[in-house]
Amino acid sequence: MAGTERTPRDAPTPHAPVMAAEVVTLLDPSRGGLFVDCTVGAGGHARALLEAGAHRLLGVDRDADALPLARETLRPFADRVELAHADFRALDTTLDARGVESIDGGALADLGVSSMQLDGPRGFSFRRDEPLDMRMDRTTGPTAADLLREAPESELAEVIYRYGEDRHARRIARRLAAVREREPIASTGQLADAVRRAVGRPGRWRIHPATRTFQALRIWVNRELEGLDTWIEAVCRRLRAGARLAVITFHSLEDRIVKQTFRRLERDGLADTAATVRVLTRRPLRPSEGERARNPRARSAKLRAAERSA
Repeated sequence: MAGTERTPRDAPTPHAPVMAAEVVTLLDPSRGGLFVDCTVGAGGHARALLEAGAHRLLGVDRDADALPLARETLRPFADRVELAHADFRALDTTLDARGVESIDGGALADLGVSSMQLDGPRGFSFRRDEPLDMRMDRTTGPTAADLLREAPESELAEVIYRYGEDRHARRIARRLAAVREREPIASTGQLADAVRRAVGRPGRWRIHPATRTFQALRIWVNRELEGLDTWIEAVCRRLRAGARLAVITFHSLEDRIVKQTFRRLERDGLADTAATVRVLTRRPLRPSEGERARNPRARSAKLRAAERSA
């Protein structure tokens, strides 16, 4: 599960790209061409693709704060890189604005929360008491605190159950509704304490009782599942024959959408075209034992890929 809390000894290497070697193997940038990193972050995957032979790279991220980090990481390849602040789901618009008709190399999306976002003052983690924001793009949309203030109790319960897969969802929503009657829930500490009291687990936990609620709110705030299937099909339409799309997910809800969309496109093809898609990963690839030891945030990652074959 993305965002699972860790003790200090679990601290990963900053901005370590998850499954970079596997991504390079699947996308095979030695063939050259244009590659699009739809969630460029600090630029780790993008750098690996460029080092392995990508001719050009377009790096896209909805988080404007990530782009200066990516620019620094990719400085040695500056003449082959363009960066854009945009939501990955608006890829068609991003490509059209640059006159790019097709992607002849490949595309990648790492759908996890970056180390920068988890460790920064965004409210993604309850290891520190900080404002309850949770937006990946801090230039738009309501914060988690806004949604907690305005949403009906029934909607909170549905969000926590659907996106957090927490069987205590109704109990947690009831507690949150009661707390906000007294004061706004505006910090991570307030939220974590309210959930802990709602669940009522004594002693130590394998994961903190609030972990699933934090995941659910983050998915809700950022609309992380909304349009994911449509985006996958849009990318596959832009790929040239032989080009590939790789997607890294960090929880079962995302992975299910990626798996089912790839299978549907392989079975039915791309609508209104003669193009077909070939799934390259019948089972998702997982991080190696060594990578999980070096970077605990990689432990729940799953990598799937498909190729446009005509």
